[in-house]
Amino acid sequence: MSLAPLALPDPPADMRPAAGQFVRGVHYFPVRVYFEDTDLSGVVYHANYLRYMERARSDMLRLAGIDQREHHEGGDGVYAVADVAIAYRRPARLDDDLLIRSHVTAIGAATCSIHQTVMRDGEIVTDGDVTAAYLTPQGRPQRQPKPWIDIFKRLAQGEDPSS
Repeated sequence: MSLAPLALPDPPADMRPAAGQFVRGVHYFPVRVYFEDTDLSGVVYHANYLRYMERARSDMLRLAGIDQREHHEGGDGVYAVADVAIAYRRPARLDDDLLIRSHVTAIGAATCSIHQTVMRDGEIVTDGDVTAAYLTPQGRPQRQPKPWIDIFKRLAQGEDPSS
């Protein structure tokens, strides 16, 4: 039996992926644990926490007004993780709703350090410190754009990027 094609409605005009939001300079980003995120024991595979943190950092920068893609495509430079330290405290499991909290802790001429906490129901699951370095297209460290440093300083002082 064949069914007649269904006329599908247009999606809502404002439908976009989650970007998180800032609260007093801290970025909050929601994530749900899917089956593909877990290992054989049913808990989140350790490397996937780094993926969650990367997504949160990328959206934090985008929401703050830092256009990494434009700088990369323009040949100006790109961020790369230079250092990461992570501590696993509790397992996350399938269907858990997680919240990644990110805040700027240090700013250098060519680097930015961000502390990130993965939480479930207010409990710390994983936390870590990430230092990203701004690099030339050839991979050498270079000064970050001054407007970006200014954004990081405002965030580190607890200001939202829109203020």
